[in-house]
Amino acid sequence: MIAERIGETVVAPAAVQSSSILIRKVGVLGAGTMGSRIAAHFVNAGLPVVLLDIASPKGPRSAVALAALDGLKKSKPAAFYDPAKISQITTGNFEDDAGLLADCDWVIEAVTENLAIKQALLEKINPHLKPEAVLTTNTSGLPVASIALNLPEERRRRWFGTHFFNPPRYMRLVELIPTPEADPGVIAAIRGFADLRLGKEVVTGRDTPNFIANRIGVFIMLEAVKLMREEDLTVEEVDALTGTAIGWPRTGTFRLADLVGIDVLAHVAENFARSQGESLSMPAFVRTMLERRWLGDKTKQGFYKRERDSEGQEVRLALDWKTLEYRPAARPKFPILEMTKNAERLPDRLKQLLAADGAKDKAARFYWKLLTALWNYAADCLPEIADSALSVDRAMRAGFNWEMGPFQLWDAAGVRSTVERMKASKQPVSRNVERLLAAGAGTWYRNHGRECFDLETGTYQTQTEAEGVAHVSDFRASHRVIKQNAGASLVDVGDGVACLELHSLKNAIGEDVVRMLSDTLRPDSEVVRNFSAFVITGDAENFSVGANLMQLLLAAQEEEWDELDLMVRAFQQMTAAIKFCPRPVVVAPFGMCLGGGAEIALHGARRQAHAELYLGLVESGVGLLPAGGGCKEMTLQALNAAAEVRGGGRSESVELFEALRRNFESVAMAKVSTSAWEARRLGYLAEADGITMNRGRLLLDAKQAARELASAGYAAPLPRTDIPAPGQNILATFKLAVHTMREAEFISDHDVKVANRVAYVLCGGNVTPGAPVSEQYLLDLEREAFLSLCGEKKTVERIAFTLKTGKPLRN
Repeated sequence: MIAERIGETVVAPAAVQSSSILIRKVGVLGAGTMGSRIAAHFVNAGLPVVLLDIASPKGPRSAVALAALDGLKKSKPAAFYDPAKISQITTGNFEDDAGLLADCDWVIEAVTENLAIKQALLEKINPHLKPEAVLTTNTSGLPVASIALNLPEERRRRWFGTHFFNPPRYMRLVELIPTPEADPGVIAAIRGFADLRLGKEVVTGRDTPNFIANRIGVFIMLEAVKLMREEDLTVEEVDALTGTAIGWPRTGTFRLADLVGIDVLAHVAENFARSQGESLSMPAFVRTMLERRWLGDKTKQGFYKRERDSEGQEVRLALDWKTLEYRPAARPKFPILEMTKNAERLPDRLKQLLAADGAKDKAARFYWKLLTALWNYAADCLPEIADSALSVDRAMRAGFNWEMGPFQLWDAAGVRSTVERMKASKQPVSRNVERLLAAGAGTWYRNHGRECFDLETGTYQTQTEAEGVAHVSDFRASHRVIKQNAGASLVDVGDGVACLELHSLKNAIGEDVVRMLSDTLRPDSEVVRNFSAFVITGDAENFSVGANLMQLLLAAQEEEWDELDLMVRAFQQMTAAIKFCPRPVVVAPFGMCLGGGAEIALHGARRQAHAELYLGLVESGVGLLPAGGGCKEMTLQALNAAAEVRGGGRSESVELFEALRRNFESVAMAKVSTSAWEARRLGYLAEADGITMNRGRLLLDAKQAARELASAGYAAPLPRTDIPAPGQNILATFKLAVHTMREAEFISDHDVKVANRVAYVLCGGNVTPGAPVSEQYLLDLEREAFLSLCGEKKTVERIAFTLKTGKPLRN
């Protein structure tokens, strides 16, 4: 069993939980930004939550918690998978409502970072907790053991740190901070719950200031500030250098500081100085920003702010750190970054960046100084903050969204060669990396990352994933690739299941992908004979951004209509191969799953989706419509929904109209889900489709779903020839709605043309309602409408604009 239903939320089972610890209700102490969003994410996992904060002296006693609840409704990015679930949060205050905690199984303290306040609050609420309740703190850096010093011994055995990262829904890291007194069984139960039900990457850290991720992350942010001053760089230039080129988020250093809060970073830096004596003080200009309350997004200005110009247009301003005045943000240009744009792999980019001449290029000097400082600091801290280099790397990947952690980056750059260069330039070298090299090792990892060097023993130790966690790369490393081309691979993932993985640029669907899926899944394929089931998924950030628009644009501009016709037919044959394959094909979408990627998902025997799923048939955004069977499947989905109410109180015709209207709006307006739950509401996922909270578990959850279908005697559907077309009455209603939208000037003339084409295809043409049509008939309607729109000048303009800017054009 890969999923169970709690209320209306599909979640993975908490099978690893101790029999004495069953988390059914959660309490959160503190309704600030972190506390309220932690509460929201527990609701995402299907649990009711009690959210308490201080009593308000004026107005409603629980006004603080109520205001937090109101803030959650408006928060961006959205805190909830399903906004309606906000009703699962009960608010209150510490003075009057501590009794609400009596039936909570896990209570999380998340009040202000003040030791005395935390200690007093725990003493106040402890009498209201049941003996078996687990109590943890979300402190970002205070000593965990000291916070609970005044609690009874029995409570301290169920006390430790669980440090979430903001925003908790999106940031995968939870740092688990044990204390000497904490019961290992209780810690293990919470670890399993956070993994399975909250979808977290759980990393164990030591009870030291700022734990792992903040310790490394804030250090390197302050190091970037120091180097900015040394190299006379601007805020925008540092953000450009500390972004995707080195596998860090696009936010870079200062945009991230604005998002997190400059006051929060200052507090973390103070923790360093107060407890460790480390020289991480804020420069004078940052201290001035703190005094002026320029704290970032929360105060509408920090290193950046937005204003409207004289024409009412919003412009982004950047801070000049020398004058503390704002000026229009510039787009930095560094030759070194242009040089690395063609390198898709981070290790390749890294080697190019470090090979540049630092004597002539300040960007090259910046990278060398920044990365060597990172590597030395991470190595120096390692024994103090974590049990292995892997823990540090996992924490930085999940907590700061780095593509590689510091030790992985060092391996990619070459440990031995960089150390030799550091010594040659009289730079300090961490004693711990010297120990690694003295032991005869040359890397922190070996054997495809399965073994990690252990400083304590001086040997490589095997690293194992939690049961149920796996990646396609794990099977690739075991030489289980059956066949591959430039766009996709077929990988044996064991137990008679094979995985089709897309790996083209951005997983765009071009000829290579189409050929691999079509050839693999056709009924007479040798692969189909050799495997009992298939999964379509991958390890990339996104499932697929859709069809290769550049190929499409070139063909349309050259008026290669026969070529376009063949492309569409081939795409339709690919999705048909997925749907009618004799073996069950489970599609496991994640991240962005757009256009053609969504059509692949719609044709699976079942879908096992990651909770963070941004799925949509977005073709109308570039002046087209789904032509790979997407419209056909949305019509069939509406007809199936109508058939399910047959004999019930609701009219089948009414249900058909409502379902098809919803699907029409989803397609014509290019709606994209903000979660797997919204994808279900938009008609892209069925109730029977599973949802996995933890991205690392998606592959094996999908594999298990495929095996279950195969074991149950899966029989592939046959192409239908008896589909009752929705017909001309619903088509007329849709066209009237489109006309009304145009009259109100909500859409353009070209939008009208596209929307009417979508309506025509979804309704099966201008035919008598209920007239029998075939799947192939609906596919032909899709193809004809698609080719017609490709011939429209405004569609070509939309495609070109989107390729150039990444944004839609409304012409």
